[in-house]
Amino acid sequence: MSDQQYYDPLETRDTTTRESEQLVQLASQLAYAKDNASYFSDLLQDVDATKLDREALAQIPVTRKSDLVAQQKDKPPFGGLNATATGVMGRYFQSPGPIYDPEGREADYWRTSRAFHAAGFRAGDVVLNTLSYHMTPGGFILDGGAHALGCSVIPAGPGNTEQQLELIRDLKPNGYCGTPSFLRILLEKADAAGIDTSCFKKALVTGEALPPSVRDWFVERGINVGQVYATADLGSIAYESSAKEGLIVDEGVLVEIVRPGTNDPVPDGEVGEVVVTNLTSKAYPLIRFGTGDLSAVLEGASPCGRNNMRIKGWMGRADQTTKIKGMFVHPGQVNQIVKQFDEIKKGRLVVSNDDNRDAMTLQCEVDQGSDDLAQAIGETVQTICKLRGMIEFVAPGSLINDGKVIDDIRTYE
Repeated sequence: MSDQQYYDPLETRDTTTRESEQLVQLASQLAYAKDNASYFSDLLQDVDATKLDREALAQIPVTRKSDLVAQQKDKPPFGGLNATATGVMGRYFQSPGPIYDPEGREADYWRTSRAFHAAGFRAGDVVLNTLSYHMTPGGFILDGGAHALGCSVIPAGPGNTEQQLELIRDLKPNGYCGTPSFLRILLEKADAAGIDTSCFKKALVTGEALPPSVRDWFVERGINVGQVYATADLGSIAYESSAKEGLIVDEGVLVEIVRPGTNDPVPDGEVGEVVVTNLTSKAYPLIRFGTGDLSAVLEGASPCGRNNMRIKGWMGRADQTTKIKGMFVHPGQVNQIVKQFDEIKKGRLVVSNDDNRDAMTLQCEVDQGSDDLAQAIGETVQTICKLRGMIEFVAPGSLINDGKVIDDIRTYE
């Protein structure tokens, strides 16, 4: 596998063959979910798994990520969506919400090795993995794929930049995985400290948008960058190839683009919500799972030779939930913060990306602010959202009355 252009023959199989083979997988997965997961036993009770095509799939109600908090509270820990007993799972994770996500015991459970391969990684590479290994699955999602490909992994996690610069200096990893903003932080701080980072030749980034200007900055430093679109529920959904034209849907899932808030697929090219059916996970066999992310089908096949469906990449959120530095932040979390302080009359979280780095500011309507109050609110933001945020006090009545709790004003050039 080490020298081949494609990860496996699945990436270039005839489109008719792929559709036929994936519909067989779909029928098997639906039957399995129906027999082993109580939630899907109810949802799919009138579905005949032996008579499935795309039209029949589109009749199954979408299960949305935004529904999981209530569903899991009603039937802990996984809302009945798991088809493997809890004690047999490999790991449990907590995402903001809170939402609990299981990991099965299969090697490369999250299927990211295909994305690593497309980004130029091969067996023998040494990879600095800077996604978190603590409570959230991000670190493990990438770790599993790199290991399956035969790479060695440095489980660095986020932050601790000075220690990470020591690792780079001493271990000289030739690959990086994590968010693009943190890679840039590491490289700039290394420059300031006089540490050579020319060891880095390739990167697989996720969790944030990758603006062309940031990609070009990496390329100028000799680093080839690929992207993977993955979630804590599903693992890899789509990935970037050498063609750099959209994201190619992973061979282990079926992707539909539906009109937000409905079950209905939209015409190719129209922006809608990304809905995914996992064809491989037996631990968590999600059927028509609404990610809450917006994207659109990109017509035609990739020039790289892979011929699965392509999507345009992440184009925003179907609701006000947003992703910041790889972590989801929900309107309910903002309201939870506001309710903890009698001084705050109204709050609004503004998400920006000056200099292509994600940042969030909680604007708080208060009669009179103070440094102590700002510090207390900031600590609460970090506790609830697992992210640092700036606090800005504004006059009562000054926030726009448009119903927004989270205002994502990021732009990408």
